[in-house]
Amino acid sequence: MADIIQLLPDHVANQIAAGEVVQRPASVVKELLENAIDAGANTIKLIIKDAGKTLVQVIDNGKGMSHTDSRLSFERHATSKIRSAEDLFQLNTKGFRGEALASIAAIAHVELKTKQELDDVGTCLVIEGSKVVSQDVVVTPSGTSVSVKNLFFNIPARRNFLKSDTVELRHVIDEFHRVALAHPNISFALYNNGSEAFNLPISNYRQRIVNIFGNKTNEKLVPVKEDTEVLKISGFVGKPEFAKKTRGEQYFFVNDRFIKSAYLNHAIASAFEGLLKNGTHASYFLNLTVNPQTIDINIHPTKTEIKFDDEHTLYALLRSAIKHSLGQFNIAPVIDFDRDPNLDTPYNHKNNDTHLPKVEVDRSFNPFQEETASKARAVAYKKEPTTSWESLYVGLESKGNDSKQDFTEVQFESEEQTASIFDDDNQVEQTNTTYQLHNKYIVSAIKSGMLVIDQHRAHQRVLYEDFLKNLTIKEAASQQLLFPLQLHFSPQDIVIINQLKNDLEHTGFVFSSVKEEFVDITGVPVGVPESEVSIILEQLISDVENEVPDSNFSATDLLAKSMAKSLAIKTGQSLQKDEQEHLVNKLFACKEPNVSPTNRTTFITMSVDELDKKFM
Repeated sequence: MADIIQLLPDHVANQIAAGEVVQRPASVVKELLENAIDAGANTIKLIIKDAGKTLVQVIDNGKGMSHTDSRLSFERHATSKIRSAEDLFQLNTKGFRGEALASIAAIAHVELKTKQELDDVGTCLVIEGSKVVSQDVVVTPSGTSVSVKNLFFNIPARRNFLKSDTVELRHVIDEFHRVALAHPNISFALYNNGSEAFNLPISNYRQRIVNIFGNKTNEKLVPVKEDTEVLKISGFVGKPEFAKKTRGEQYFFVNDRFIKSAYLNHAIASAFEGLLKNGTHASYFLNLTVNPQTIDINIHPTKTEIKFDDEHTLYALLRSAIKHSLGQFNIAPVIDFDRDPNLDTPYNHKNNDTHLPKVEVDRSFNPFQEETASKARAVAYKKEPTTSWESLYVGLESKGNDSKQDFTEVQFESEEQTASIFDDDNQVEQTNTTYQLHNKYIVSAIKSGMLVIDQHRAHQRVLYEDFLKNLTIKEAASQQLLFPLQLHFSPQDIVIINQLKNDLEHTGFVFSSVKEEFVDITGVPVGVPESEVSIILEQLISDVENEVPDSNFSATDLLAKSMAKSLAIKTGQSLQKDEQEHLVNKLFACKEPNVSPTNRTTFITMSVDELDKKFM
């Protein structure tokens, strides 16, 4: 038998590697930004068009590359970051695998312009699908500019796999945030379709967080700092009262590298135990510094997962450091049963002098004086003497109002009695047709047997069809608020709210103004409690961000599903008999009562024959 194993050509190997390294435009952004940081840049610009599908360009003022290096950088497993296997245990750079640029060049049109500081001219290299088109001398500023155009142009299936521009842009911004938060000593700028989205100057860590997530974030942050031989912790955690339903603002950085760790996330959740509401997640921005020899980064192409040498120690240190910070800044309640908070001296009275309190005595008070008894069941109102306004009504007397009645004293009845025309004895006795089981299911009797309804899913279906109807006919009822509700959102969230504003108004929301970081709401849909508004909008923003739109028919459908999910009766909520019956009736009045908006079964039926079989 002939030999059948052969070495793959480089361009094929690069395309295969691209399947792991480059998943979407955000992956390209991450790799290029990390290369710019490794080059020692202190100013980095990111330019994207059509959420990165058309163009991803990163411009930096780093050290640049020579003529030979620029060509060699696109070869497979070519890197300047490591020399030997021992270097893998002393990594201080972002990239080290040497496959990012080669993989990107295999599936896109790449243009590289680079120049070293001491050189007079730079190099321009153009590669299309692993094929070098040209390499010329060019005049360019010091540093490197990499343009990645027409991503997945030679793999149509992968290009079709990409989500909508909104979703892909969200992923790009997420990657941008991760890199920008890890390096507050570098200036970053992001341009989307020609307009500036972010401009982050060099600043401290707290200021960098505020610049990204809005000014309101500043009051939410609690500093965390711990320095041990094993681990150094610095950063911030969010106050419990600002915890969100979504896991948005949660960032771990190990040696300035963003990572995901469910184990360390659990340490933070346990530190906040008893301080958070059910279903909410605290935000955190934590930098962990460990010895590079105790971690292994080389377990995944995206480098977002890390294996630690001693995870249990890190867990304990992280948990205790956060608990200490929460106690130090009076976030966690002090358990002291003998302490009376009413006796605490207010801060503004700390330096004030003490004054003897004045005693005021009412000299006219007589404890033996008898009060005049008022008339029973009557209230007297004495008209105040009037002065000048009577002249306004001179000449207006008529036959109807020329009576000489004196209205100086008016009697008001204090009690009213209304008798019912129906006797209680004649009321029709209603039979109980429904029963709530474990505050989760509603059991109802039907002719053929019994019906078991999931109350949460059933209510979702009812609300979904109501919202969809309101959005379609654009005639939803709105409940005006006595005081406007002001909610704070990050600039990225405000963009999404502006996109959905018209649809939200059709459901019953009334927006008085939508500013850079604030939303003023003066009206909400009927039946929506004021306290639920922020939760609804957060859930909606999360659904838009997390690829949900692609699984829906339209933005309207998404909005109706998201609001129905937020407002539906939760599992564990007790319902009265009339509420149970109303829900059952409303469900079977729907167009599709069998399934919830997420295509899950809302009810099951059990016939008498099936019940009989259970007893055989």
